This record gives sequence, structure tokens and C-alpha cells, in this order.
Amino acid sequence: MKTLSDHWVEEGWIDFEYKKYLLLAYLKEVESAFTRVRLYPPLADLIRHYQNLKILSENKKGLQQAFPTKVVGLDPDKLQFKRKSLLQESEMMKELDDIIAFSLPELKRYIEEGKGIYDFIEEHIQVEPVGLSPLYQREGYVFISCEKSSDIHVYNYQIKLFENSTEHYRGIAFSYLRKEKKSLAHSYEQIKLDLVRSHRELPNPAAWRVHSNNMVPLEESLLPVSKRMLLRMIA
Repeated sequence: MKTLSDHWVEEGWIDFEYKKYLLLAYLKEVESAFTRVRLYPPLADLIRHYQNLKILSENKKGLQQAFPTKVVGLDPDKLQFKRKSLLQESEMMKELDDIIAFSLPELKRYIEEGKGIYDFIEEHIQVEPVGLSPLYQREGYVFISCEKSSDIHVYNYQIKLFENSTEHYRGIAFSYLRKEKKSLAHSYEQIKLDLVRSHRELPNPAAWRVHSNNMVPLEESLLPVSKRMLLRMIA
């Protein structure tokens, strides 16, 4: 899929028509992915580009306020000089203003479309424990399946703690193990028992079933949505 550099606005030729062409070509690729219900990485990229553009807009305002000004007249009512930023006269800054003003609503529109697809997928997913749930939930197994498919994708999951200078937060990682076939004789409980026998390091593991009522692309949509839902359930 066609992507945009994180610095696509500032890089290269700063021209409104050219940047508009770059953005619309990228958004056409995003629209194609959304049509096929492929959420990631397009949705995460859209959000990052939107946030970067907001930061650029705020930084640009700060730069304009700090830039030298020139006297352009006198305000007799306020008894003070009228001033104009020298930076505002730059053609490049005018182009940046136009690029930002056009791009922000376009990016936001596609973000909202992606969120709508995300919400639809989430509404049609069921998450439930397989067998008895142990107290220790930070590691275990997850079985992912879709309606009208006999495939069960088996993953090991781990809850990981991250921190930076201001906050602590949780993340979840999936490691692919194998694919099983769903049948009356081969239940989720049986798959869990087989995993216990072959992975002695988890003698009493947590196990979760994640099932989508719709056929959804596994890597691009079902997995990332499942991760967020399972993390909420456990946390």
C-alpha cells in the first residue's frame, strides 16, 4: 500500500497543489484498504499523520508569534502601532497554511470512517473464556475464529507493562502457534488440553475464545481488534 512519510508536508517541494496530489493519492489507497475491511496499518497511520499535522500547525503558530514584526500603521483608538509579522509575507508559509487547512479535515474524515469499521467489527466479536479461568491471566492462549470457517488460529498471548516518564500502561503481544480445525469432536477445551500437554511451562493456563460473526481479514483487522478487546477483558 502507498504510504506517506511522517514529514511529508515539510519535505521536498512545498506547494499546495503538489501536496494535495500526494495526500489524495495516499487517501485513495486508504479507501481501497477500508473497502476490503483492512484496518491496519492504514488507520494507525492516519491517526499519526493527523496528530503530526496538528503539532505542525501549533508549532507554526508559535513561530509566527516569535518572529520579528514591522510597523504597518498606527491605531489611533488604542494609541499604538499596528504590526505585521514578517513571516506572514513568506509565500512558503502561505502554502503551508493552505496545505494544513486542506489536509486536516480530509485526514479526520478517513479516521472517522476507519473508526466506524472498527466499531462494526468489534460489535460482532464475542470474547469468552475457555474452561475455568485461573487467577493468573497475564499469559495464556487465545483461539481466534470466524463464522463460516472451520479454521481456529491458536496464539500465545502475554500482557506486558510499559512505562515512560509520565505514565504506566499495558500492552498485549500475540505469538502464533498453529492452526486447528473446528469440529464436534475437536472442541476448544480439547485444544486447550493439548496445549497444556505440549507446553508444560503453563500447567494451568488462561485460554480465551475470540469469534467473529463475519469473515474479516485476520492480520489487518481481526487480530488488532481482538488484542484490544482481550486486553480490556483481562485488565
